[in-house]
Amino acid sequence: MAEPSRLDRALALAFPQESRARFQRLIAEGCVAVEGKIATDPGLKVKPGMQLIVHMPEAKAPEPEAEDLPLTIVFEDRDVIVIDKPAGLVVHPGAGNDSGTLVNALIAHCGDSLSGIGGVKRPGIVHRLDKDTSGLLVVAKNDAAHRALSEQFAAHGRDGRLERSYLALVWGVPERKSGVISAALARSTANRQKIAVSRSASARQAVTHYDVLEDFASQASLIRCVLETGRTHQIRVHMAHVGHPLLGDATYGAGFRASLATVPKAAQEAVAALPGQALHAATLGFEHPRSGKPLHFEAALPPGFARLLTTLRSISG
Repeated sequence: MAEPSRLDRALALAFPQESRARFQRLIAEGCVAVEGKIATDPGLKVKPGMQLIVHMPEAKAPEPEAEDLPLTIVFEDRDVIVIDKPAGLVVHPGAGNDSGTLVNALIAHCGDSLSGIGGVKRPGIVHRLDKDTSGLLVVAKNDAAHRALSEQFAAHGRDGRLERSYLALVWGVPERKSGVISAALARSTANRQKIAVSRSASARQAVTHYDVLEDFASQASLIRCVLETGRTHQIRVHMAHVGHPLLGDATYGAGFRASLATVPKAAQEAVAALPGQALHAATLGFEHPRSGKPLHFEAALPPGFARLLTTLRSISG
């Protein structure tokens, strides 16, 4: 005889297009009946053959308002949309950014193709990029895609499905041309807006792999970073921690302002013209949540980053 199963788990197995978390909310809201009686305990044991009835409400309108903002769409189908995000664009509404975000733009663009994340017609943000970081970002358009992509991002490429790499311009040149930075990160106790390397109990493991691609007269270098973990500001904090903060990073590279005076004027102007730190999510690969097909995308450097790179190359030329 089959073993009894939790109610929320049984429903998630019966309806794989919906998340278990959504069924837990529906159960709590009295939308699920077992053998004709409303069930409010997601851990209720159910057996094969029992009658389960679920009232699935229509997806609610999104709380963030739709805004017609320009988007650079790299790929889109009924499950996912891949965006080449410009520097300066906030991904998700939050304190001080309740409009003008990527989410506002996606709600307007996707319209009825959003079938609902957790019962709300909104895009499923699987991963984020800092406001002033440019590059590739994938967003789910339904619960099933959101769940499948979240699993891939949680593994950070260890299972071979996910591929992400970043290009960055940093001050100086790391002594080793390739290396691994392993330093736990936590919210800074001195400045809550910043992340810091920490040994506190709340610190979370963070690992960054890097390769030096170009050396610009030992004054700066172009590096490629691959993340083994995905912490807030991870690349920016890790590179600053080893003495090579990103060019244009006013938050973590403030101590290198004097270095700007040592490079030619053209390079100084190119750094000043950057909208933020010189960090770009250049490649993104993942397994399509529906077909299982491997997808791979590359994003060209944004104009400001490209101009600075060309100027730095002229220094060492």
